[in-house]
Amino acid sequence: MKTQFSPESLADPDMRSSESAIRKCVHCGFCTATCPTYVLLGDELDSPRGRIYLIKEMLEKDQNPTADVVKHIDRCLSCLSCITTCPSDVNYMHLVDHARAYIADRYQRPLKDRFIRWMLARLLPYPHRFRMALHLARLAKPLAPLLAKAGLRPVAAMLRLAPTTSPPQPSKQNGEVSYPNGRVLLLRGCAEPVLRPEFQSAAVRLLNRLGYEVIFAQGEGCCGALVHHMGRKQDALMSARNNVDVWSREVARGDIAAIIVTTSGCGTTIKDYGFMLRDDPAYVDRAARISALAKDVSEFVERVGLPAHERRGLTVAYHAACSLQHGQKVTSAPATLLTNAGYVVRTPTESHLCCGSAGVYNILQPEIADQLGDRKVAAIEQLRPDVIATGNIGCAMQIGQRTNIPVVHTIELLDWATGGPLPSTLRHLQHKMPA
Repeated sequence: MKTQFSPESLADPDMRSSESAIRKCVHCGFCTATCPTYVLLGDELDSPRGRIYLIKEMLEKDQNPTADVVKHIDRCLSCLSCITTCPSDVNYMHLVDHARAYIADRYQRPLKDRFIRWMLARLLPYPHRFRMALHLARLAKPLAPLLAKAGLRPVAAMLRLAPTTSPPQPSKQNGEVSYPNGRVLLLRGCAEPVLRPEFQSAAVRLLNRLGYEVIFAQGEGCCGALVHHMGRKQDALMSARNNVDVWSREVARGDIAAIIVTTSGCGTTIKDYGFMLRDDPAYVDRAARISALAKDVSEFVERVGLPAHERRGLTVAYHAACSLQHGQKVTSAPATLLTNAGYVVRTPTESHLCCGSAGVYNILQPEIADQLGDRKVAAIEQLRPDVIATGNIGCAMQIGQRTNIPVVHTIELLDWATGGPLPSTLRHLQHKMPA
């Protein structure tokens, strides 16, 4: 695509990155076939190609964003399916992230929208605040239909996503005293340990079983993904710098094999720290090292190999989170590990399409998210699985509220197959277990 950015604008590294991405686009339209919003809405401006046109016009002419441009950019899930499809290697992720930061700087949203985004940025990245908010949300959950009718669908969506009971506290390491393979850092994160702490408990047990001591770094915080995708660039960079500082100190002590991430949305962002901090001389080298160390838990386990395991025999519908398959290009590891552990693994049709979670998308764009979530669950239920496995907390919550089939993290099934406890959500299936 031909561009006409001014030399002055290209002095900005974000503009240079965006201009480079735009120039690579050849208008082929392959991305439209795999874009969830285009598949649903059929609007060219709700496809990656259409959004690239809008972003080009806005950035190239140094325009203030219009409400219509903001609407179409906001509707993007950042699922990155278009990156997988694109034959021209357009880095749409960096382009749309820049567009969102540009919009955040130059566009005055309606008061209600500003308040909801401010609240999300001040609650979700902080586990203690988020846990307190969930306690209140459980009490207000019955009001969700009334709030939706009153035009407060994002607030109603937040209440519907709140668990009906308090999640258990995460368990500690499994008591092994020898870790011959060294240490790994495990991202504690923000939403996952509040909503489903059993995910990380299973990860700790399996990593211990594989011979690794698991470290939770003191001072680590949110990875920055949630605020990053809302265009809050400085908040995201502050989170990235904090974690680079904290993890670099641990790495300097030696023997760190990897930084393990159990939420794939976080992993995609951490693996991009090197790019995010590319123009910060105090961080660029360390950020690149941290990004290189970051591994999704399934990616790491596949690399080191499963320990001895028992065949469990359950039928598992594997839901590939967009941030894992498109953002990190980890496509085969989870399903392969589950198959090798003795599960019957099935994948739904349209497995490349987003479930509609996408960070806080299911709160900010509940109408589209609901359609995508219903569509995803309908495809999964056709497989008649005993359990659904995924590698992202957002997907687990989005899918779990729409089906009675239990939803677990892939690592829970791998932990159970290699000697860990039966996941609590699967106790009703004990009669199907092989003797």
